[in-house]
Amino acid sequence: MAHLLGADGIALTIGTRTLLKDVSLGLDDGDRIGVVGPNGAGKSTLLRLLAGTQAPDAGRVTRVGGSRLGMLVQRDVDDDAATIRDLVHGDDATHEWASDARIRSVHAGLLADLDLDQPATTLSGGQRRRVALAALLVEDPDVLLLDEPTNHLDVEGVAWLAEHLAARYGRPGATGALVVVTHDRWFLDAVCSRTWEVRGDGTGGVDGYDGGYAAYILARAERARQAATAAEKRNNLLRKELAWLKRGAPARTSKPKFRLDAAAALIDDEPPPRDTLELTQMATRRLGKDVLDLEDVTVTVPARDGHEAGPRDAAGRRVLLDDVTWRLGPGDRYGVVGVNGAGKTTLLSLLAGRREPESGRVRRGKTVHVAELTQDVGELDDVGHLTAVQVVDREKRTVVVDGKELTAGQLTERLGFTRERAHTIVRDLSGGERRRLQLLRLLVSEPNVLLLDEPTNDLDTDTLAAVEDLLDGWPGTLIVVSHDRYLLERVCDRQWALLGDGALRDLPGGVEQYLELRRAAVPGAAASGAPSTEPAAPAPGAGPGVTASGPSAAEVRAAKKEISRIERRLARIADEENTLHEQIAADPTDYTAVAALDERLRALGAEKEELEMAWLESAEVAG
Repeated sequence: MAHLLGADGIALTIGTRTLLKDVSLGLDDGDRIGVVGPNGAGKSTLLRLLAGTQAPDAGRVTRVGGSRLGMLVQRDVDDDAATIRDLVHGDDATHEWASDARIRSVHAGLLADLDLDQPATTLSGGQRRRVALAALLVEDPDVLLLDEPTNHLDVEGVAWLAEHLAARYGRPGATGALVVVTHDRWFLDAVCSRTWEVRGDGTGGVDGYDGGYAAYILARAERARQAATAAEKRNNLLRKELAWLKRGAPARTSKPKFRLDAAAALIDDEPPPRDTLELTQMATRRLGKDVLDLEDVTVTVPARDGHEAGPRDAAGRRVLLDDVTWRLGPGDRYGVVGVNGAGKTTLLSLLAGRREPESGRVRRGKTVHVAELTQDVGELDDVGHLTAVQVVDREKRTVVVDGKELTAGQLTERLGFTRERAHTIVRDLSGGERRRLQLLRLLVSEPNVLLLDEPTNDLDTDTLAAVEDLLDGWPGTLIVVSHDRYLLERVCDRQWALLGDGALRDLPGGVEQYLELRRAAVPGAAASGAPSTEPAAPAPGAGPGVTASGPSAAEVRAAKKEISRIERRLARIADEENTLHEQIAADPTDYTAVAALDERLRALGAEKEELEMAWLESAEVAG
């Protein structure tokens, strides 16, 4: 394998903080590196040093002559005078790139819902991000550096990008190398073959691990275990040293001086403790039998242009939710996925009571106390002049955790804020710290229903693990909208999908089933979340040059009704299964009754399997 890029003894200090010190790294053909570490540790800085856009204080970065390097940064495209075509293809004529299957795949994966002649001034932040990423992938550099590439991508976009990068840099004999900074743990496992951890503990170190995120976590845990064993041996020796030093005046000759020096050397060798984050589970208010129900709910929004997919009402407005019924019970843990613009955030606003439907109703139980984490960290602007401790103290002066009463200062410390950062005013906190404070502010109100809209934004992997640890054991009702598959599969028991057709669909097969449905709905396209730019392949049995016609409007309506019927029956089956399990647990020694209940469970399981197959068939017709 050819060597492409190397860093030799690089160091960088900003103010009084040492980000990197004596770091040596290398990139060879086929390397796919994931970079992880705490927020503010220096991950993006490391990318800039490797790219040569920032110079180190010491050491050097070398690159093989003739190799091309491309880097995706976290800021938006700023060339507003250009069109998408200009930004992605420059002056290249259409025929020069349109015949390239790899470039067509990039278009299908990232740009299929955009007009190439659209000016950059009309793009949203997420669209600008996708355009910048597409331009890099089309350029196909030898060394590709990506800083948070999954931001603003939906589940399908993340899946497509992972498949594209793994195929480009991970195939046998591949040339080129990839370095990616991301908090998306599923993406790290799907793409990366090695992991660099930027410590962020003041030592300036970068540790290397083989494998993706899962392998990195296992190896780090083993290193921690070995370090704990070594620390215990060191502490035993320190205790012996201290005991010797306490023996009194007869021993205080020149010999204790040597012993004192030895003890000091041992203490100096003690590594600094890792800055750990502990999120504390809050007590939740009691939930009654009734929580939140959407009954025959319809929601519409103005259509931005005539090219948007999805149903319209008589007035030409886009229908986000079309006669949707969805019942949430105590302890339900649901993840919601869907194409961008399908109405995921709107669904949360209905549940939170911030929006009313055009028709239907939202029923709320009497004991329900909803807390919503939105994507807008700007909601902290009204307390920007306060410190993090003061913000928590204003919400609730003390909170009982594990039987102990904690003050706001103690609580923020347990949530990962150092004493200095806890007393920093909110407007000076980093994006990750503000996100953490949002969550803390929300939890101290002791809700029993949590609505989380993209909760992983701006959080590093250690913080995400702590958040998941909290949510994993949280006893209330939980609804999570996220493109982070790792989070959804960890904390949610079931997934639901908004596919842009006005329906809310149960996903017994989870996120993978959602991706299969999207591929079926968009023939000829990779999982891009947008219509294909290529014609669909003929259906099996169609003759040469004959394109199979799609289902009629009547067939689509019938399929949608069948889907609604199946989903209602599946919900009733789930309720009956829960009841049967409770009855079995109530008296497991009554073998006759248990056998009858178990037989009924098996019958329900068989019926559910048949219904799920029928649901998939109807979903293909309904699109």
